[in-house]
Amino acid sequence: MRTDMLIGGEWTAGSGTTFPTLNPATGEVIAEVPDATGADVDAAVRAAAAAFVSPEWGGLLPAARAKLLLRVADLMEEHAEELARLETRDQGQPLGVSAGFSVPNAIEHFRYYAGWVTKITGVTAPLSVPDVDYRTVREPLGVCGLITPWNFPLMILVWKLAPALATGNTVVVKPAEQTPLSTLLLAELIERAGVPAGVVNVVTGGPGTGRALVRHPLVKKISFTGSTAVGREIGAECGRSLKKVSLELGGKAPSVITADADIDAAVSGNLLGGLLNTGQVCAAYTRFYVDRKRHDEFAEKLAAAAGSLRLGDGLDPGTHLGPLVSAEQVELTARYVGIGREEGAELLTGGGRPGGDLAHGFFFEPTVFAGVRQDMRIAREEIFGPVLAVLPYDDPEELAALANDSEYGLAAAIWSRDIGTAGRLARQIKAGTVWINMMQGLDAAAAWGGTKSSGIGREMGWSAIEAYTEVKSVWTSLA
Repeated sequence: MRTDMLIGGEWTAGSGTTFPTLNPATGEVIAEVPDATGADVDAAVRAAAAAFVSPEWGGLLPAARAKLLLRVADLMEEHAEELARLETRDQGQPLGVSAGFSVPNAIEHFRYYAGWVTKITGVTAPLSVPDVDYRTVREPLGVCGLITPWNFPLMILVWKLAPALATGNTVVVKPAEQTPLSTLLLAELIERAGVPAGVVNVVTGGPGTGRALVRHPLVKKISFTGSTAVGREIGAECGRSLKKVSLELGGKAPSVITADADIDAAVSGNLLGGLLNTGQVCAAYTRFYVDRKRHDEFAEKLAAAAGSLRLGDGLDPGTHLGPLVSAEQVELTARYVGIGREEGAELLTGGGRPGGDLAHGFFFEPTVFAGVRQDMRIAREEIFGPVLAVLPYDDPEELAALANDSEYGLAAAIWSRDIGTAGRLARQIKAGTVWINMMQGLDAAAAWGGTKSSGIGREMGWSAIEAYTEVKSVWTSLA
């Protein structure tokens, strides 16, 4: 298991100061990881800048770059079990999530963007200027800083890394301090794949490391996934220095259940959509708008299903829900449960920490509130834990307004047997993604990102190619 940082092709402990990364299922220390200094960040950025113009990378033909990305994907597949188990130990997600979703999705992203490498083209356009040939080309930006979150450390890193490399950039990665280990293992596989030294660098540390990366003058772009509060700071900093920036931030996804919906299907889909990765998903379904005539039925069935889920170590194949990532996240979740009770919501199930064998880990019971009002904090603020709020509505005409009454706009869900109703709501709800009659779906070809306080920019698909390139106009006189 790698614990050193990768800077310019060298594995280094940096200054020697470290911090622990914990197994959230037990609270035990897995490893000590370097706490990068400003000098470490500077060295990593300068290594990336040198690699960007090197013949080994900058002069690499597109077909050769595509082969490198495919080789990375192959190595990830060969080490898929190791990656998944490490992700589960460090983050807590059950193996069914890490091995069945996170790692395969990451592998697919490398293969998808390997296919784009030889197909990134510009355009020609007729100009109203005589005797001129005009065309555009897409060029890489340079050094990109990739700052990743702790909820899906490997997968979300690859959402950024694969298109950044496909377009010819070099990168400095700063993983979340809670979950750095799968990033370091991926960096080792990238090195083994033959990606030139300095193209991919990894620095580990906390907020200070991230700030040093954002502020470095040689960094041309920042891609950040994390909280809205931190995203605002990063966006402001990039604005001052005129860096390109992509931000995928918080969410409070509404799930609309109309009167004609299949309630059992809606309960099943919303249970998975709300509690995947113990609710630590930016697009988790967390506020459910249910026709008042069916509110009690939906809430009771949802609570019964949530209460039947088994909590445990993610390495246990019988586990449905793993731990939260940290003690701080447990405290935050407990605080919101207390707020929900104080504001008058009806607690149907959960609401506390389990005891017994799970007492030493960062576990929290899946929690369902019914009779929630729109003005309650549990209906408005992102909790990032296993807390679900069911809100009754009376007038179908108010659904879009209720769903949109939020600072967030990352994702939404609609459950209805009427395709006309579902289609109209999908158009009216302000969100980057809307799923109809299904839990969350993701694909490398489908653009992903938010509106309002959920961020700016898009990842995946062609949108990511645009995010990591800039357009150059070339004029040629034909006279």
